[in-house]
Amino acid sequence: MKFTPHQLHIFEAVARRLSFTRAAEELSLAQPTLSAQMKQLAEEIGMPLFDQAGRSIALTDAGKELYATTQAIFDAWRQFEMRIADLRGLKRGQLRLAVATTAKYLIPDLLGGFCTQYPDIDVKLEIANREVLIERLKQGRDDIYIMVCPPEGDEFERLPFLGNELVVVAPAGHALARAKAIPAARVARERFILREPGSGTRVELERFFHEKGVVPNVRMELGSNEAIKHAVAAGLGVSVLSTLTLHVDPMLDHLAVLDVAGFPIKSEWFVVFPAQRRLSVVAQAFSDHLRGESARMRASHDAEPRGGPERKHKKAA
Repeated sequence: MKFTPHQLHIFEAVARRLSFTRAAEELSLAQPTLSAQMKQLAEEIGMPLFDQAGRSIALTDAGKELYATTQAIFDAWRQFEMRIADLRGLKRGQLRLAVATTAKYLIPDLLGGFCTQYPDIDVKLEIANREVLIERLKQGRDDIYIMVCPPEGDEFERLPFLGNELVVVAPAGHALARAKAIPAARVARERFILREPGSGTRVELERFFHEKGVVPNVRMELGSNEAIKHAVAAGLGVSVLSTLTLHVDPMLDHLAVLDVAGFPIKSEWFVVFPAQRRLSVVAQAFSDHLRGESARMRASHDAEPRGGPERKHKKAA
């Protein structure tokens, strides 16, 4: 069979996005050109690669096999390029980093020094909720993942590097704003605005209330921390957010942090990657960088007030 690397790159984009249109946009190709390349590739293989029903496409069995093979080829080539660069005493290549939504407040701090030290490394960043990250992790689509509540199992490496605190927030002037040690059962009766099921913050909250034997009154689900902050400030309910998302003075967000018994919920941010996959030279360099930064970040995190730090990386976001 004869095919070109260019055709494999096109196929990978179409297979990943399951859309000729979005793949063409990503690769800056005219859709007829992309479709012609995929037709030639399928003819060379001798089997269809996609099933099409209306505007939707799906991989055939042959397409699934080719997608897995293409990913393996690209991974092997990236490893080769990075090893050659390392032998030359250089750090070049690409870092594929996927992080939980809340981690966007950490990313400028995490990447700043690293990119300064290795200016020739290109960073491909994906920001998504926990469920999407876990799916990407299982598919091996990225080098390193940063999340709270990583999946269990021997197939994953999980390295904690920074504490995470969750607090209950309410509109400024809320009736419970001045109360002390509010029982979990009492705050559970409030109208809760939460992230979608499966998000790390929601997983931690549901675990907390399950241990207390109470069920929170969830009235609204929103897809971002910023949307939740605005909804809470508008008086639509209370929520649980990481202190990373808040100002040093929550009143600047028109919010109050409630003194709820059992809060703040303390957890960890983890660096996660498949245990069976050897880290690339670039990914290992970033992992080493994180270990070096973690002590400084922990000291900075511990020194800040509980009410919701607007850290240096928050400003950079």
